[in-house]
Amino acid sequence: MKVLYNEYSTYLKAKYGEKVYKLPINIPVTCPNRDGTISYGGCTFCAQNGTGFEMLDNSISVKEQLRRNMEYISKKYKANKFIAYFQNYTNTYLELDRFQKYVNEAIVEGIVEICISTRPDCIGDEYLEILYEVQKEKNINISIELGLQTVNYHTLIDINRGHTLAEFLDAAMRIKKYGFVICAHVILNLPGDNIDDVRETAKILSIMKVDQVKLHSLYIMEDTVMGELYKKNEISLISKDEYVHRVIEFLENLNKDIVVQRLIGRAPKENSLFVNWGISWWKIKDEILCKMEKQGSYQGKKRCK
Repeated sequence: MKVLYNEYSTYLKAKYGEKVYKLPINIPVTCPNRDGTISYGGCTFCAQNGTGFEMLDNSISVKEQLRRNMEYISKKYKANKFIAYFQNYTNTYLELDRFQKYVNEAIVEGIVEICISTRPDCIGDEYLEILYEVQKEKNINISIELGLQTVNYHTLIDINRGHTLAEFLDAAMRIKKYGFVICAHVILNLPGDNIDDVRETAKILSIMKVDQVKLHSLYIMEDTVMGELYKKNEISLISKDEYVHRVIEFLENLNKDIVVQRLIGRAPKENSLFVNWGISWWKIKDEILCKMEKQGSYQGKKRCK
């Protein structure tokens, strides 16, 4: 059977020789889109506690967070190798010495990679130099996840993202100079985006030769700007069938070599107003794959040879 898409779990197993699990790390950091540097309140979809929800409290040390998560995952899945994932908020929005301290604390036995999640407008060369030295001295892989969400700058303005496509392109080019793995985060069902935006996002990520992409489905939480708009019926959301269609279109327009971390996201049930049309994420994933197989779709199908 033809491989439908370049799946992250397969990539990790090939790279590290066995299953590898991501362990979320939560550090005391905020975002320039919250503290007034760029704007206040953050992105319209972002809750007060950020977008990470399966994390320990940020008052717990990095080493202790990793120890607890390793113990749990090791027992449950018999795992031996892990990725330390600095997940929530903007992890390079810190003083350089504090950033370096947290990164070094994550280098413990069993960690084979450090992953930094951040905004495209908060990843200057000084942070990349620190990561480059860590990679060289500690012989550990580095990956950086950038929140793009969409290439439609009108939508980026509407969701109060605080950056445009230009900042993402600049960040991606900076990161490539250091040879780090780049993963772009994309939300395929943002209000205001259409199927053309989905295709264009896939094409631009392909042209930029990003290494990985992580697809999200928009979820809406209480106590967010988007949550208030949703309750007032002032935004419209696409159907589940349209989301499935968009994922397939995205993959068909995405370079086949780009690793896909996931096809749909998850969200906490608590305080949520809308999550995946009330359907389990894995059922929607299965539907995507079933439809792809049925209609002969696969990643890169519409890319130029």
